[in-house]
Amino acid sequence: MPRLDDSGLDALANATHDDPFAWLGPHDGDGGVVVTTIQPGAVKVDLVTSPDVPPVPMTRIHPAGIFQGILSAARRYNLRIDWGQTTQTIEDPYRFSPTLSDYDLYLLGEGRQRRLADCLGANQITVDHVAGVRFAVWAPNARRVSVVGSFNNWDGRRHPMRRHHNLGIWEIFIPGIATGSLYKFEILTQAGAVVLKADPLARQVQGPPETASIVTDAAAFTWHDEAWMKQRDGRADQALAIYEVHAASWRRHPDGRPFLWGELADHLIPYVVDLGFTHIEFMPIMAHPFGGSWGYQPLSQFAPMPTLGTPAEFAAFVDRCHQAGLGVILDWVPAHFPTDGFGLIQFDGTPLYEHADPREGFHQDWNTLIFNLGRIEVRNFLIASALFWLERFHVDGIRVDAVASMLYRDYSRKEGEWIPNRFGGRENLEAIDFLRELSSVIEHDSPSAMLIAEESTAWPGVTRPVAENGLGFTHKWNMGWMHDTLRYIEQDPIHRRYHHDDMTFGLIYAFSEKFVLPISHDEVVYGKHAMLGKMPGDNWQKFANLRAYFGFMWTQPGKKLLFMGQEFGQSGEWNHDSELAWAELGAPAHAGVRSLISDLNRLYRSQPALSATDFNPEGFRWVIGDDRAQSVLAWIRQTGDDSQTILVLCNFTPVPRDHYRIGVPSAGRWIEMLNTDSGLYGGSDMGNLGGLVTEAIGAHGMRQSLVVTLPPLGVLMFRRDA
Repeated sequence: MPRLDDSGLDALANATHDDPFAWLGPHDGDGGVVVTTIQPGAVKVDLVTSPDVPPVPMTRIHPAGIFQGILSAARRYNLRIDWGQTTQTIEDPYRFSPTLSDYDLYLLGEGRQRRLADCLGANQITVDHVAGVRFAVWAPNARRVSVVGSFNNWDGRRHPMRRHHNLGIWEIFIPGIATGSLYKFEILTQAGAVVLKADPLARQVQGPPETASIVTDAAAFTWHDEAWMKQRDGRADQALAIYEVHAASWRRHPDGRPFLWGELADHLIPYVVDLGFTHIEFMPIMAHPFGGSWGYQPLSQFAPMPTLGTPAEFAAFVDRCHQAGLGVILDWVPAHFPTDGFGLIQFDGTPLYEHADPREGFHQDWNTLIFNLGRIEVRNFLIASALFWLERFHVDGIRVDAVASMLYRDYSRKEGEWIPNRFGGRENLEAIDFLRELSSVIEHDSPSAMLIAEESTAWPGVTRPVAENGLGFTHKWNMGWMHDTLRYIEQDPIHRRYHHDDMTFGLIYAFSEKFVLPISHDEVVYGKHAMLGKMPGDNWQKFANLRAYFGFMWTQPGKKLLFMGQEFGQSGEWNHDSELAWAELGAPAHAGVRSLISDLNRLYRSQPALSATDFNPEGFRWVIGDDRAQSVLAWIRQTGDDSQTILVLCNFTPVPRDHYRIGVPSAGRWIEMLNTDSGLYGGSDMGNLGGLVTEAIGAHGMRQSLVVTLPPLGVLMFRRDA
């Protein structure tokens, strides 16, 4: 090997050398194999080849702790380091060849390494019968990258990494790194600054305010959900009733600590099962530095939030959900990321994950940075993240947050604050391509999983297949339905006749997408009031209005989503810093709402007319859509099998309607299946117990009709008696 001159030694000593593997470790030289190592602070270093062979003393060739020794021939060796008061024997990381395969590097270069966390980040592997950790990171514009951590006293001179120049990937295999070790990447930028960065691919991280990444146990979790995974079909038109949860504030200990995953498994799972929901949807559980973001500003796209438990404990939670018959959906944020200095911002000293121009790269609403989806490496990073949660943790669906902000370059921007696409338009072509690629990859690699869009505009074809020029999502939140119907229900009943269209307009486009009807966390914060607080009238009327709204929602076409706390009519807005108002369940009115939700879910899941035709316009038929004077609505949900037909009637005033004639499609006895005004739920118990028999009097375009009692602020469901 060529002799290291003073400038080369100084570069190694100062960790500025652009190719440390060219000098460190074993190299052929005069007189044998020359081994060079840098151990700042060491008193002396020996080369140890065998217990039977005397160690070879190494010579200090630089005062910063660079040592060199010569072996007579190539052989395996260890470094024995005398630190003064302790002695340590280690494998030399610089004697190992690159561990990323040519195929890995090819896929990384193509932007198609879908199992990215198995290549980059910290992976426990064994090389030449030596156990250790391969660290790898993408930082193409860095001058030098080192791994620093608890194992090298956070000293960037100890473990500078090997660079794959054509890809900008840096890697090093370090033997003997223990599970649980803390680490970061120390990056020397082209400008000469030294920055410490958390690992973008870390699978476990410290909780705030600490910011280090953690080496995770490579042992695979033992799953017990084979039957669930085999029968799962997230693309079918079947019952989907989602309970949305902020995991850290669902329930807390008296001292304010949130329940951990194991505790949530013991309490949340049976609670949701009892309510009859099919799935739990978590607001983002990916690790995030600021709790007030509710998880929507994550920095760790591959690590669960540490304050709730370890990755293995989250996997165990999902496993128990599946064994209990519950699916798990995760909110996921590929639109933007926060500006915390230890994170992705200017990762290698340049705009790497974000756009350079703030007109493309800065989100004004959230003070966050927007992912540069024009880079194949960034797209690969995000798609690999989505697959990671689906495959590694068996989650059943991903809900993509803030899709509208991704689709439009001028989203929430004034004139002159955005850059048009290459055709001069406002559409974000790179984001469109990304979303189509994401949905195509998930359909191919995890075909039974759901991909749900929170998309608040009228962008066409969100749930249309990519092959048909759509975005390829399996479901889309129906934000228009939510806004219209909440605007209506917040009106005093005396004024509702003037807003009748708010309750009917949604059916004009109800089957244009595969919709979820969402009452989410966003509707019960920031002065919007809890669902109960939105309702007009006195206390009795508030609860009656709420029950009627839920009855309306559960019988409309579309899958269902309800945010936690609303299932029992929590009085106050959601507060992420405290638990739900569980004491309110002791009040009969609140308990009645909870019972209603349970019964609505039971009927929704058991009646095909309510759950198997949400995406089929043949499954819905208006009976009364124009009785605005009395604020009455009626419709039929149907499957084509008359025995499964369900009639729904709504009275959105506090005035009971006796002798209200309603047309029905077939003669016979019709049985009241559910009444939101039932005394079981805290209502006035006005209804049609015992059933009703049709009369051969035409009404609403049908030859048969019923004379019904409509309770005040109530929703009724009828089926024909077999």
